[in-house]
Amino acid sequence: MTPLAEGHQTVLLDEAVNALAVREDGIYIDATFGRGGHSRAILERLDERGRLIGFDKDAAAVAAARERFAADPRFSMQHASFADIGAVIAGLGLAHRVDGLLLDLGVSSPQLDDAQRGFSFMQDGPLDMRMDQTAGESAAEWLAEVDEGELADVIWEFGEERFARRIARAIVQARDERPLSRTGELAALIDSAVPKRDPHKHPATRTFQAIRIYINSELEDLRLCLHGALDVLALGARLVVISFHSLEDRLVKRFMRDQARGERLPKGVPVQHENVTGRLRVIGKPVRPDDREVAANPRARSAIMRVAEVLA
Repeated sequence: MTPLAEGHQTVLLDEAVNALAVREDGIYIDATFGRGGHSRAILERLDERGRLIGFDKDAAAVAAARERFAADPRFSMQHASFADIGAVIAGLGLAHRVDGLLLDLGVSSPQLDDAQRGFSFMQDGPLDMRMDQTAGESAAEWLAEVDEGELADVIWEFGEERFARRIARAIVQARDERPLSRTGELAALIDSAVPKRDPHKHPATRTFQAIRIYINSELEDLRLCLHGALDVLALGARLVVISFHSLEDRLVKRFMRDQARGERLPKGVPVQHENVTGRLRVIGKPVRPDDREVAANPRARSAIMRVAEVLA
């Protein structure tokens, strides 16, 4: 049963923690703490020698972590992006000593459900969208200045929205009259700009996703984290990643595949490729939530989990 913590249902809880192959005395990282569903399950499998390090760049998540696990000496929390995981873990003296790293990507339910965060078009709120509200520019600030061509490119690349140029043009024309500052007005603007609708999907879905990914540098941070994981994880450690849309999953899939293949040697080099050792081994097939979990938590329907083990 997936636990509910402050409105957040943890996706693929048992599957993810089982994939980490938690040792009682191991060192683990929950690189996307959120509201701590996975962290709590990992701690239940550790004894007094074990250690869990949480990461999150959302100050609300950090506060929740420190309140929930403040009395547990096995747990520590880092207010940091997982993009910086290599440097942070090296600073703790734990490079190549971590036994497992979990990434549960995307936006948490508390972030989506809080209208003041500006992630969702379902409730009107400030057009913010920052996961770390202490840094960077908000979606409203970016939309006020961005070039129409760049905006269209972002909506197309990160949202895979076929009407990206039409939506970008509508946004730029609207901001010339007055700045866009609310999620409701942006959603209504997109709704009026899109000539055709996909069944069961709001017209603003892909554009909101694209702007959020861009504002938070989500894909670049993920790339940095995956490569940083190679400097963090010990021999035999597990890397477990849960993705929620195709752009994330494609990046994770290619990273694991490339690291499993090892270095691609130029033609003519007198070394057989089968003698080149990859740094990872892909474990099993991708895992998706079953029908029961999706029925209980519709936000889980797009989740996909991939697992790899460190070989070298």
